[in-house]
Amino acid sequence: MRKERRTLVAVLMSLMSIFYVNAQQSGLSPDLQKIIWASHFVINNYVDTVNEKEFADEAIAAMLQSLDPHSSYIPKEEVEKANEGLRGDFDGIGVTFQMLEDTMVVMQTISGAPAEKVGIMAGDKIISVDGENIVKMSTNEIQKRVRGPRGTDVNITVVRGGETAPLMFTITRDKIPLYSVDASYMIDKEVGYIKINRYARTTMDEYVEAFNKLSKQGMKYMIIDLQGNGGGFLNTAKDLVSMFVPENSMVVYTEGVHQPRQEYRSSDRYFDGDGAMMEPSKRKEGQFRENVTTLTEHKNRLVVLVDENSASASEITAGALQDLDRAVIVGRRTFGKGLVQKPFKFADGSEMRLTIAKYYTPAGRCVQKPYEKNGKKDYAKDLSDRWARGEYMHEDSISFPDSLKYTTLYRERTIYGGGGIMPDVFVPLDTTYNTAYYRKVIGKGVLNKYCLKYVERNREKLNGKYDYEQEGSFAEFNKTFVITDDMLEDLLKQADEAKIERDEEQIKRSREHMKINMKALIASDLWGRGTYYEIMNTQSDVVKKALEIIKDPNLYKESFVDRKSKVKEDGKKDKKKK
Repeated sequence: MRKERRTLVAVLMSLMSIFYVNAQQSGLSPDLQKIIWASHFVINNYVDTVNEKEFADEAIAAMLQSLDPHSSYIPKEEVEKANEGLRGDFDGIGVTFQMLEDTMVVMQTISGAPAEKVGIMAGDKIISVDGENIVKMSTNEIQKRVRGPRGTDVNITVVRGGETAPLMFTITRDKIPLYSVDASYMIDKEVGYIKINRYARTTMDEYVEAFNKLSKQGMKYMIIDLQGNGGGFLNTAKDLVSMFVPENSMVVYTEGVHQPRQEYRSSDRYFDGDGAMMEPSKRKEGQFRENVTTLTEHKNRLVVLVDENSASASEITAGALQDLDRAVIVGRRTFGKGLVQKPFKFADGSEMRLTIAKYYTPAGRCVQKPYEKNGKKDYAKDLSDRWARGEYMHEDSISFPDSLKYTTLYRERTIYGGGGIMPDVFVPLDTTYNTAYYRKVIGKGVLNKYCLKYVERNREKLNGKYDYEQEGSFAEFNKTFVITDDMLEDLLKQADEAKIERDEEQIKRSREHMKINMKALIASDLWGRGTYYEIMNTQSDVVKKALEIIKDPNLYKESFVDRKSKVKEDGKKDKKKK
């Protein structure tokens, strides 16, 4: 092996020499030659043996570190996991689980997945995989053992309540979907709500399915929640915007020094009468302009929710719908990620994601917030800096360069570039209930563990009362289930045991929100993640404001504000607008 490695190094050095001798022909500058020869000098002269793989990995990572905050190097063993969320599926057995006191507890089996087919049930505790004890093992290590190539078998041992001995299952792995639509439900008889957590390959199919379900329930107006959505595929954002704007509308364009301008325009790929929040008669640009500028298009009112963790493709959605005067954007200023990464694969399976261009909204705004080269630490602190400046609580703490004014394409409202998308209607972060005590109860896992144990102890009783596999059972639970004071006190006792010091004043402030969160987590364990948002959104100031706007046509009209009248300008001259 050592001989083979030396041979490889010798070949590489020969190639380097060729590059060096033919620098002009190869196009390598003297500075790039330095990189090649530095590698040659280290490998052949360093005092100890150099691990070439580690050396190369670290060199590439360091090289990218000096560029921008989003260019990155991904080692071979991490590539598949990094791509998993965007792909929309993985190979496994099909369960959602939580770790309860170092034990993997099945919360739900995915419908039609291999685990459900063999009889795995919610509440089962998985104690071994292929004969290996997994109790006290980390989540990542457990996932490595449970997941595997499609068609392969895995042996699972579970402990089930009511059974005297462990149960053994052999499960054949298969493709398991990863869902990007977290929740979709009717807030009232007219307003539908859809929450999208990322933009994957399957997102539009999920969206159309959710839209059609809500349409059958009488939806007239829609709230799309992109809070916390970190982005994903650009084409998914383009297809989503296409549901609401005229065909062939500009959605976003990209451009870089080595990348010519590339435009992404709305298409009819998904617009076939299903999944669209726009009448076919208004798909023509002329009629759309007339309805937008006069704001008579109230039948299909649309509100989009964003916050400081909405990034990349979700900012493209919000920015395009704002520039095209199609939706009211509600919440707080978005993250500000407007750099386009392209993956470059290496022969060993590792990958470099290199920034090649910037995103621009239809009005020409660059989404990317400012950054300094080699300034990743400062860049990562941006959100905490916003908190320190009071930006989460006060709209007037945000200033925009007066040189980065833009106008929307139909109503010609003033908007600003300079990083992120500023909402039309600002909603401050509610800090009244979010006490330090409450954050510790959540952060140390006390709240989640309490709810897991509650469901585990009362699953049979809850099923007997609500029959949670039957349609409509959640609605009954939501109407009648109450978190009692005794349940809250049990939670506080568990917090005591976790060495969280009681603060009665903070508990008083957080009390009702803790109860709502407990109810939502219990519902989530029984019916799935969507019910969590359905309950928690009753306490969300952002959702409340969106509902207020979308239900009142006059308030909806007034929400299409001219941002020039709402924010201060800092007077700084910035770079030339694109």
